[in-house]
Amino acid sequence: MPYAPANAHVHFALHPDHHPAVIATTTGPTADAARSHLHDLGWRSTGPATMVLARIDCEEPHYTAQAAEQLRRYGFTTEIDPALQEEIDTEWTWANYPMPWCTREEIREVGAAAQRIHDDIAAGRLVIHLHAHDGHTIVAVGSYKQGVRRHVHLHGEDHLRQETDLTFPTEAEAVAEFHRLYGVAVRPGPAPLTSREQAVRRLLAGQPPSAAEETPAPAAEPPAAEPGEHEEFLSALFDEDRQWERYRPFDETTIASHESLTVRAEFDHEARHRTDVAWTIAEYDGPVGERLWHATLTAGTPVPLIRTILQHLDAPPLSTADHPDNVLHGAAWHPASHPARTTWTAPDRTITFESTPHATADRWALYGGEGLDRASWTIRLSAGVPHALLAELVGTAADLLPSPTQPSPRPLPAPAPASRSAAESPLPAAVPQARPLRR
Repeated sequence: MPYAPANAHVHFALHPDHHPAVIATTTGPTADAARSHLHDLGWRSTGPATMVLARIDCEEPHYTAQAAEQLRRYGFTTEIDPALQEEIDTEWTWANYPMPWCTREEIREVGAAAQRIHDDIAAGRLVIHLHAHDGHTIVAVGSYKQGVRRHVHLHGEDHLRQETDLTFPTEAEAVAEFHRLYGVAVRPGPAPLTSREQAVRRLLAGQPPSAAEETPAPAAEPPAAEPGEHEEFLSALFDEDRQWERYRPFDETTIASHESLTVRAEFDHEARHRTDVAWTIAEYDGPVGERLWHATLTAGTPVPLIRTILQHLDAPPLSTADHPDNVLHGAAWHPASHPARTTWTAPDRTITFESTPHATADRWALYGGEGLDRASWTIRLSAGVPHALLAELVGTAADLLPSPTQPSPRPLPAPAPASRSAAESPLPAAVPQARPLRR
């Protein structure tokens, strides 16, 4: 085992601009030996006396603790900054991790495998031929050029990227099968780097994270309903469309019951704050059947989006070939994959559509603003929502955005258009006792 005198010192601290990356500062007569050991453990030089560990799996504190222990065994003196030590001692896990059966160690193993794939791509050992978006995440096909030549399919991004079970003896077969699986979604070359990959590569190159990557320019204000618009829309709905019957069990709540007795929309007149749920809408499989799906809409939701949902429930199209992803792709919204979800963001970043395929209560979300935690309005939809409705909803959201040359005027409130029933006779005054909405 190599020996290093005690006056060789390595100090570890969190990177000031990109947590949880770690900077190691080496001093002393045998600093070069310490740097050689750190390089073998994945650290990269950023200056004469500094090295950085930056990973896409955000496990830098864990691997720093391992590096410090190895250096101590070799005789080096190590020092860990208190803030970094706190990170090392903190047990954490990814929110909404898509493989909840994994233990913490297994999650770390998945991240380590993703890190190796990332490093192989960055070093040119793994060449990506094609990529595609499969509706949930990025997939790709590539070939290892060194060692045992392998041709593989990849699934996921960042710390979730993995090799699939599909391996091929030749590049041509791997590419042909990729085209068969993903068809028109296939794009040449690798997918654009994620924001985390960009930041990691800049850090390893000794550059500070780009301000454009770390702090995007403020987005424009998202379209939102003005005070009183929801009340006006509700009144117009009952005044001009006889397929909806008013039922007001409490002073603060009005329920709109459709003549089919399979759709109910509850409106809270006291909802004011951006996080207050103003509308709860649900569809059932019969007048006394089970709930198929439900949606909640907060107080600032633009009226055209509410109208789109009620219009679809009142007069659903006979058929549609649209999928929400296709609509958003055609409107030039930007897709991005995250650990447990996929998002589509409007070109001006004012509206986002989010899919969380492993969730049940909030499978889909459409919101205005920079994030769900500070959205100016939010629509949440459960599993079971027809894709045709989602396609119409995101199409309406895309239409709310101003054109590049001239802003669009705010649409006026209007009732839901033509019904699936042509009957013009009014409904009985008494509303049948439909199943109440389950929140």
